Amino acid sequence: MTDVLILTPAPDEPRFANSWSPLFERLAAPLRAQGLTVEAASWVDADTAGARVVLPLLSWGYHLRSDEWFARLDALEAAGARLANPASVLRWNTTKTYLADLASRDAPVVPTHAVDRLTLEALDHARDVFGVDLLVTKPQISGGSQDTVKLRHADGLTGCTTGPALIQPFLPAVGEEGELSLFYFDGLFSHAVTKVAVAGDFRVQPQFGGQVSGVAPEPEALHAAEMVLEAAGGPLTYARVDLIRGLDGAPQLMELEVIEPDLFLEHAHDGGAAFAAAVVRTLG
Repeated sequence: MTDVLILTPAPDEPRFANSWSPLFERLAAPLRAQGLTVEAASWVDADTAGARVVLPLLSWGYHLRSDEWFARLDALEAAGARLANPASVLRWNTTKTYLADLASRDAPVVPTHAVDRLTLEALDHARDVFGVDLLVTKPQISGGSQDTVKLRHADGLTGCTTGPALIQPFLPAVGEEGELSLFYFDGLFSHAVTKVAVAGDFRVQPQFGGQVSGVAPEPEALHAAEMVLEAAGGPLTYARVDLIRGLDGAPQLMELEVIEPDLFLEHAHDGGAAFAAAVVRTLG
């Protein structure tokens, strides 16, 4: 019996298949320090029957095969696998229309329009409502800024996804103070990092050159993150709340990540002990 099974990328995803091992070791270290056994297996075919708890923390690339991902979640749920965050929550978090759900529950969310297909009319309507010229569009199911495009009016639909999409205002803070990620384990704040895009880009991920630094968040950011978690409801063993300063100057939710967020445990003051303790609590 394995205590913790961490799900990893599909072996036939060349972009992700061979790059997960160092992060696996970083996640496994605090768990092993608690005396837990930790193993890894691909999310597409892992045998979870012998695992006490399953964490999909390295299931990178699932967004590229979403039908298979949803079917896998259904199968895990039907088999009674114990997922650290429930399958129902993972299913909900996969499609970024969850932002509208959170906004409807009074969470501070970046203004977002969801459309089945991007059109010039939809972009013009968003510009009118948001009061901006610069927009950002992205697929409703995506990861790592995949197919995320910044658009001026003159750009039309250049580079946009052809499927269901989100439209948001471009927020200049992404290249200034950047995006703030706050990490929570069992609802308790652990640590935070800022991610700032390099000059000329708006994507904050490290693979695009974004700079990551540990930070002590301001009270207004902590309050915003807690509003998001309250709106999300349900117990979350782990969660990353990505905030950015909105056009009105207040922190707003860019993403709530409860599937496979990088937890940046190297910036946690306790080295990941709170993360490990939350996982231990799932074991009952």
